[in-house]
Amino acid sequence: MRSIIKIISLSLFCAGLVLAWLIYFANSGIQLKNETESFDIEAGSRFRGVTHQLVQQNIIHDAVSFEVLARGLGVASDVKAGIYEVKSGITPLELLDMITSGSTTQASITFIEGWTFAQMREELNASEKVKHMTMSETDQQILKEIGATETMPEGLFFPDTYFFSPNTSDRDILKRAYLTMEKKLKTSWAAKDNNLPYHTPYEALIMASIIEKETGRATERSQIAGVFINRLKIGMRLQTDPTVIYGMGEHFDGNIRKKDLINDTAYNTYTRDGLPPTPIAMPGLGAITAALHPAQTKALYFVGKGDGTHQFSANLTEHNNAVIKYQLGGNHAR
Repeated sequence: MRSIIKIISLSLFCAGLVLAWLIYFANSGIQLKNETESFDIEAGSRFRGVTHQLVQQNIIHDAVSFEVLARGLGVASDVKAGIYEVKSGITPLELLDMITSGSTTQASITFIEGWTFAQMREELNASEKVKHMTMSETDQQILKEIGATETMPEGLFFPDTYFFSPNTSDRDILKRAYLTMEKKLKTSWAAKDNNLPYHTPYEALIMASIIEKETGRATERSQIAGVFINRLKIGMRLQTDPTVIYGMGEHFDGNIRKKDLINDTAYNTYTRDGLPPTPIAMPGLGAITAALHPAQTKALYFVGKGDGTHQFSANLTEHNNAVIKYQLGGNHAR
């Protein structure tokens, strides 16, 4: 009986020590290297990843205690995305409250999957929270200033919601979106399937942009990718309308006609072999993943059913039958 009492007493004593330490830790001011530091929590971040990020930036120095504090208070799952600015002397408890309540003065801007770079620039130019520094610059000047090595901007920026402090420059936001795409593409490329007909990540990005424009259905992306991969492997032209439309530029009036399909441009995949020279839009991560992990399929054709989905066919006879069955309103089948 005495030994049980001793064990309980020891356990209570240890628990008391832990609690005392957490109280001390929670209310001790953090001395930062600079008077203020800022950090960016991306949407979907988990608390452990955020803690690691704060340690990397020397904002907190005891990851274990910080995580125990958060879990003890039941707020570890409440972390909010955004850009935060902290001052030297902030306590871990105040920091925890800040990142779980989203108490930061910030603005945001959203770039949508499938947008062109021109649409991105329009969105930036229309924002009253952004410091406009690129409005009079060419696309090539912007690329040079953000450190990009490419000569054409299309598809190089990752579509997402970006949080920022008011009066942040459009150039800084574009650089973040560019670096985010670079990181996402690099990671995805490293895990790609074998025997794909791409020589570089940029070629995969071009394919991803086509997939992004061909379907809004996440469940069909890998099938669309599989069709285009099959075509590339046998030397068949991609024959995809979105590339033709992109090549038409301002001449596109919402309709695509037979004359448009035979009018040769650098982006007309009915008249030219292989991939177009650049992406045609900003692909999201789902389209990038599909381009690098296509469905294993024998399909070479697909046609819209009229409800946003497609019918896939392995040969021309099947495809022609599908066109007869599903083609509505003059939609062009591929």
